[in-house]
Amino acid sequence: MTDIALNESLGSSYAQARERLRNALEAAGRAQNAAKLLAVSKTKPAAMIRQVWQLGQREFGENYLQEALEKQTELADLDDIVWHFIGPLQSNKTRAVAEHFDWVHSVDRLKIAKRLSEQRPTHLAPLNICLQVNISREESKAGVLPEELEELAKAVATLPNLHLRGLMAIPAPAEGVDAQRQPLAALREALTSLQSSLPNAPLDTLSMGMSDDLEAAVLEGATLVRLGTAIFGARQSA
Repeated sequence: MTDIALNESLGSSYAQARERLRNALEAAGRAQNAAKLLAVSKTKPAAMIRQVWQLGQREFGENYLQEALEKQTELADLDDIVWHFIGPLQSNKTRAVAEHFDWVHSVDRLKIAKRLSEQRPTHLAPLNICLQVNISREESKAGVLPEELEELAKAVATLPNLHLRGLMAIPAPAEGVDAQRQPLAALREALTSLQSSLPNAPLDTLSMGMSDDLEAAVLEGATLVRLGTAIFGARQSA
C-alpha cells in the first residue's frame, strides 16, 4: 500500500470512528466532549500513529511494553501525545511503565500500584490510574473482583505519585445493546460508590467500550472508549 493510500484509508477509518462516537454521545443525550476516543495502536507501526496524530488524535493505548517503548522513541518529537498502558502489567515492567506513560488502565493489585508510585519519576506529573475490574467474573480475565474493589481503591488513593482516576473493564461478550449494558452499568455504579467513599479522589473516568459495545458503553457513561481495529485495521498476522 502506498503512503497516499494508507493516508486515505486511515483518514477514512478515523473519521468514521469519530463519527460513531459523536452519534453515540448524541443518542445518549450527552455532551460531545463527555467521552474521548482512545486509539488502541498495539501492533501498528509508529508511522500509522503519526498519521492519526496529524488528524488530531492525541490519546493512544498500547498493550505491549517493549513495542510501545520503541514507538515512543520514534515519535519523541510529538510531545503532546498522551500514552495509555492498557495491557497486563507484571512487576518487572512497572518501572518502564512508570517512567514512560501518562495513564495505566490495568492495575488490579496493590503491589503493582505501590511499585508504580515508588518508581514514578518525581519530575513527572502523577501517573493516572484506572483499576481494572473483573466485572463479569471471568476466570480467564484479569481484574479485581467487585467486592474487593473498595479496599483496593482506598489503598491506591493514598499512594503518592499516583492519581486514582477511575475504573476499566473488559466485559464478557454479549449480544445486543441491552445485554451489553448490564455489566457496564455495574461498573458505572461501582464508580459512583467509590466517588461517595473517596470524595477527595479525582474519580472521573470510566474506561470501557470497544468496537463491539461502544454504543452501550456510551449509554452507561463511558468517558474513554478504546478503538483499535476500527481505526487502524486488522492486526497484522505473525
